[in-house]
Amino acid sequence: MIVAMMRMKRLILATVLVVFGFVSVNAQSVFDLRINEVMLFNRTSYIDSYGERSAWIEIVNTGYNSVNVAGCFLTNDISNPMKYRIPSADPIALIPQQQYLVFFANGKSVHGTLHLNFTLDSANRFIALFAPDGRTLIDSTTLPIMDADKSFVRMPNGKGEWQISELATPNSTNELFAGHVTAGEKFVKFDPYGFIMALTAMTVVFTALLVLYRLFKLTARVAQKPIRIQFRKSKQAKVDVVEKKMEEIPGEVFAAISAALYFYETEKHDQESTVLTIERVSRRYSPWSSKLYSLQQTPNRIVVHRKLN
Repeated sequence: MIVAMMRMKRLILATVLVVFGFVSVNAQSVFDLRINEVMLFNRTSYIDSYGERSAWIEIVNTGYNSVNVAGCFLTNDISNPMKYRIPSADPIALIPQQQYLVFFANGKSVHGTLHLNFTLDSANRFIALFAPDGRTLIDSTTLPIMDADKSFVRMPNGKGEWQISELATPNSTNELFAGHVTAGEKFVKFDPYGFIMALTAMTVVFTALLVLYRLFKLTARVAQKPIRIQFRKSKQAKVDVVEKKMEEIPGEVFAAISAALYFYETEKHDQESTVLTIERVSRRYSPWSSKLYSLQQTPNRIVVHRKLN
């Protein structure tokens, strides 16, 4: 029983947290909405799906996620904040990111979601957008008296100052016909020859190369540290082995080696001269081609005289 009650409490708590989180996210996203453009007197400008012209109000979603405007309230009377509730069943109330939605203030709410139950004129120039709770004010403005087909716009969209525009831009950015200077154009005026851009690019590149060099060097040190430790251990182990072997050799061996080296150095044979002496011969000719030495010597003839008896 107790376990079942604890599970029930956990389920209720989880449900409350989910609902609270959903409401919080919804409430936060609703505050991305802004009144962006309003036309008070519409004679030749924007028409609705019924081919009629009336005052209109443009709402912009300044956020980077879709916002459902359903459940919010539009009013032209601050004392009656819940004058027109935007229906929840119409998918058209979902405004994509950085997009717009136009409502027609023609007093004909039976024409659809985008048609309000109040009008705007020279006497009713106040507009307010309230959150779904009917008490939290999201945005509001009071229109000045202006000529027909002129609109009251924010420049830039959703966050700039209000001003009167000669050209209306319903369901599109207010900067469509404005002489908006881009960041690139500003930079061209600031650096017409590109020296600052080149210097900046070189600084960024060399800084990145320096950072990469230091990073790779640090990585190499970290990677080689175990190898160096292992190498030192191996070298130390070899030294220890050699020292151990040296300790194991008896002294008689060293004595014998020393004596042998001594006798080798002291009992060498006499040193011989390495100087070559060449003596000149008496014959100045080369006998290699002389035929004298190739002739055989003629034997002496011995004559024996006999006496006759």
